[in-house]
Amino acid sequence: MGSPVLSIVVTVLNERENIIPVCQELAGVLPKLPACEIVFVDDGSVDGTLEKLIEARATISGLQKLRVLRHNRRCGKSGALRTGIKNANGSWIATIDGDGQDDPSEIPALFALGLSGQKTGRAPLVVGTRLKRSDTIWRRLATRFANGLRQRILSDECPDTGAPMKVFLREDFLNLPQFEGLHRFLPALMKTYKVPLVCKPVNHRSRLHGESKYTNLGRAIVGVRDLLGVVWLRNRTRLPETVEEC
Repeated sequence: MGSPVLSIVVTVLNERENIIPVCQELAGVLPKLPACEIVFVDDGSVDGTLEKLIEARATISGLQKLRVLRHNRRCGKSGALRTGIKNANGSWIATIDGDGQDDPSEIPALFALGLSGQKTGRAPLVVGTRLKRSDTIWRRLATRFANGLRQRILSDECPDTGAPMKVFLREDFLNLPQFEGLHRFLPALMKTYKVPLVCKPVNHRSRLHGESKYTNLGRAIVGVRDLLGVVWLRNRTRLPETVEEC
């Protein structure tokens, strides 16, 4: 297998019980993809997540080259994504969560949409929208409110802007200003950088084991603060229409 075209980046925090089943599903989807690598970023777990990742690499067929990056302290999901994407070798990135709620079998179709957009024009950001979420009623209501507020203020045209499953060009992500919470605003920020958006409904499942690391109140407080920051960033971004070397 040559250099990877696609890097699947998975961020995890204290997901020990979910590592093996998620890795098994990822291994099963690899034959349906072009040259591909899987990069896990452990954001400072303390429950044995790292040991399970090493076990998965040693025991699951097809994952002998699984890459595992580890933060020595918790940096947040956006920081973990940046670590994985910055160190990825593929020109394309696919992101999923490591709790089992995302279905890796959706990745080939999302990637195909990205390639199709690139062939006909500008490579897009492809978002796997969760139309039927397998979460608690309170989390679904909180997410619906947050998505509605973001759409009204940012006009990002994405019904599920915080969806974990996304496919995009590595360079498009690294061009963005980096801050914790960035992952919730990718459609709006990439739109500012003229990256088109493609949305595709995907399967969403209940978490395999454990609980979410965030409360609805915590998400709401941080989300409003970040939303104001993104409004400021977009208003202060100045990009040329063209660049010529003379």
